[in-house]
Amino acid sequence: MKSALIFLFTLFPSFAFSQEQVPPPPVLAASSHALYDFTSEQFLLEQNANAHIPPAHLTKLMTAYVVFGAIKQGKLSLTQRIIPSAYATRMQTDESRMFLNAGKEVTVEELLRGLIVQSANDAARVLAEVLANHEMALADTMNSEAVRLGLKDTHFVNATGVPDAQHFSSAHDLALTAAALVRDFPQFYYIYAQREYQYNGINQFNRNRLLWLDPFVDGMATGYSETGEFSLIASAKRDEHRLIAVVIGTATEKLRSSESQRLLNYGFQNFETIKLYSREQAVSTKRIWKGTSKRLNIGFRTDRYITIPKGQRDALKATLETRQPMLAPVGRNQQIGTLHLMLNDKPYLDLPVVALDDIPLANVFSRGVDNIRLLFQ
Repeated sequence: MKSALIFLFTLFPSFAFSQEQVPPPPVLAASSHALYDFTSEQFLLEQNANAHIPPAHLTKLMTAYVVFGAIKQGKLSLTQRIIPSAYATRMQTDESRMFLNAGKEVTVEELLRGLIVQSANDAARVLAEVLANHEMALADTMNSEAVRLGLKDTHFVNATGVPDAQHFSSAHDLALTAAALVRDFPQFYYIYAQREYQYNGINQFNRNRLLWLDPFVDGMATGYSETGEFSLIASAKRDEHRLIAVVIGTATEKLRSSESQRLLNYGFQNFETIKLYSREQAVSTKRIWKGTSKRLNIGFRTDRYITIPKGQRDALKATLETRQPMLAPVGRNQQIGTLHLMLNDKPYLDLPVVALDDIPLANVFSRGVDNIRLLFQ
């Protein structure tokens, strides 16, 4: 049996537009794309976003994610000095590099700037050797992280993005990877905004041209595949609203920038993010049986936001669905039900709600009384 509580978000001003008045999304000159709202954790637009693509240099988002994790765990430090191997510094003529010298010490921080700003393959290989002895071994850790982050169309065989039939990702998964990096390692994210970096007397510019063209863009990564296609992941923040645009497979470098800009502009101009509930705020209080308490508060473990087309707050409705009867024991943060959101009377988003309290089992007498009461429910 299920119980549903229906209510309107009447705390919002009433100036709703019809959904049909939202401008249609841009048609991009790209093989696939995705627009992700970081604040509400929603995909706003997707086109062919689950198609497997060679991520090329975009692979280094996950390489950096693993390295940041190792620093957080104390396995590496920014000031740690590394001696690059001959293998790591042996580059093909067309490979991006930071011009490391075999046997010449370099710090982890320098390697990270080379990895992120210059998209350097030699930096990726050195970091992989430090953490896993070889970049292919680091790929095992990268794949484990991909599974943990819920990436369903991603598999790595190296840390650089060098082409391989078993090395692939998707626009959808790359958006989630970028979001995880911003969310889990904000202390390192500033490196993605760096426009240029000089190492070994050689200055190189960040290939993300939106860092110059859009003052709100502060990251993240570019790619160029062996088939001659260009890609860009661009992250932009206006006020407290962050969007992540992934554009895959444009014909030129200029197009990947302009199409990413169009995608970001569309998101910022046509959508708004609103706060539904604060963390620990009760969405509802429900009757619970056989527990030490008779009432259970239900809500979200973190602040909960939602992104909707602008001007449609008054068209938003919600239904709270929980399993009934609700029986103890219930643990804090245990999923209790689902908040179904409707926009213009159409399904829009489902959000899991959790218990905000621990409710242990009551004593034998109290449980017996509730058993009797339940017979008459």
